[in-house]
Amino acid sequence: MSPGAPAAAQPQVATPEHPRRQVFVPNSPSEPVPEVRVAAKVTTWLRFNAPIDKASVEVEGRATRFTLVDPGEHTLALEMAVEPDPGEKLLVRVRYKDGGPPAYATLALVSHPTLVDKEVEVVRRPRTVESLEAALAEKEAELAALRAVSAPAGLVFSGRLNPKGVRARLLELSFIDTRSGLMVAKGEGYRAGLWALAVIQVRNLPGQKPWAPGEARLTRADGTPVKVLSVDMNKAQLAPGEAGLVAVETERPFWKVDEDLRLELLDKGGSRRLSLLGVQL
Repeated sequence: MSPGAPAAAQPQVATPEHPRRQVFVPNSPSEPVPEVRVAAKVTTWLRFNAPIDKASVEVEGRATRFTLVDPGEHTLALEMAVEPDPGEKLLVRVRYKDGGPPAYATLALVSHPTLVDKEVEVVRRPRTVESLEAALAEKEAELAALRAVSAPAGLVFSGRLNPKGVRARLLELSFIDTRSGLMVAKGEGYRAGLWALAVIQVRNLPGQKPWAPGEARLTRADGTPVKVLSVDMNKAQLAPGEAGLVAVETERPFWKVDEDLRLELLDKGGSRRLSLLGVQL
């Protein structure tokens, strides 16, 4: 090259575009999963139009493939150390806080030769009339089935009620610890061939915080645990001074009819415990 000749133009490296996009969360599993285009060392922001549960965020390859996974109330920031291989899809799954349909947003992270999504609006669309009608029909069918099972005929059909019948008795209960701020007014015990049920009337004393059962434990006198199938209450929670019925269902009875069992009712945090003796099922 002569001293006065102009320098040759250097080839320019293509810079990926960073468009702002909008994707829609599928309303049914049959719809395709939306794709988000990512690249190494580029932060991609996912912005949701409803609050998300930060603790529920699931990112495939999170521990080894990402340098940043940062969830917020409405956002999720992602940055990869190495972008996905061609044709590879890494799934991201997030649960919405409000529990409305669809309950989860699922996205697929992919690579693209020239495009990268730096900001993506993740939109949960309103459900169509047809989908709402289908969901309503499904719930009505579930309710009808539940009513059929819980009706006397349904109990017979399911085998939960047979010619051996149900043995019922009033329970003479005694407290072990009253520091929980709870008291028991009365109790009833039911025993059938396949199940047993303890029904306890619990009162939340005045001045206490609202209470609801989160767990029930039932044990025999020798410490053998009895499997609890469910614990329910006829109210969502008990306000101070309010009473409600707590029903504890167990497995098939294997203990003697007049055997005294110990029942413990705990709230979800486990801080307020109601312990009772003399539960005969």
